[in-house]
Amino acid sequence: MTGWRRFRFRPKDKAQILAETELIGLRCLEGREINATMNAALQIKKGRKYDQVVVGARAVFMREGYEGASVDEIARDSGVSKATLYSYFPDKQHLFMAVLTEECGHQSEIEFTLGSGTMTVPESLHYICHALTSFVVSAFGRDMFRVCIAEAQRFPALGQAFYESGPRRWNRKISEFLQSPKARDALDIEDPFLAADQLAQLCRTDLLLKLMFGIVPSVSEEDIARIADEAVKTFMARYARR
Repeated sequence: MTGWRRFRFRPKDKAQILAETELIGLRCLEGREINATMNAALQIKKGRKYDQVVVGARAVFMREGYEGASVDEIARDSGVSKATLYSYFPDKQHLFMAVLTEECGHQSEIEFTLGSGTMTVPESLHYICHALTSFVVSAFGRDMFRVCIAEAQRFPALGQAFYESGPRRWNRKISEFLQSPKARDALDIEDPFLAADQLAQLCRTDLLLKLMFGIVPSVSEEDIARIADEAVKTFMARYARR
């Protein structure tokens, strides 16, 4: 009787997964794509302690990286049992992707508030440079960079997600500003996206590497302001209308 009960309450079969997937608007193909559908169905399961698990896992992954993080340590930092953890995520890989997807989402939320009033173009550029440099050298920015670089080969989709939600998105927003009427009146730019990338690179300098390699323990507000000042001066020297 016990064996029969276990058999009756077996895991959901393919048909059940396809039906649930259809309800959330996802498309499933036959054959090899069924595994991706099963993963999606597993990933959307959430419960009372889901956020608690993700927060705890974030701390461990950012501290230890993927290889160094153990399920036992994640459960301990999350304040849940391993059984609870596995009820949300079937393995460490799924949990890691959930954490990094959420962190990339947070990165995407960073916005520029530009030119909405009295700021001149150089002032707006300084605002951009200060915001970008501050993010790059922040603890969060450094941790994201370190983990994504370390795991990009293992999870190619992770590297792409990080790039799309971070560097590419920032460059796109800077490019949009450079194409605004106010910026076009002050700047002579043929390729706004290239110019946006150049400005971003001016902001990064070598501060991130110095922090990552432990050459400097921290970066002061004065350091960030100086980098922003010099980036704007260099950019204006190249692109200001004569």
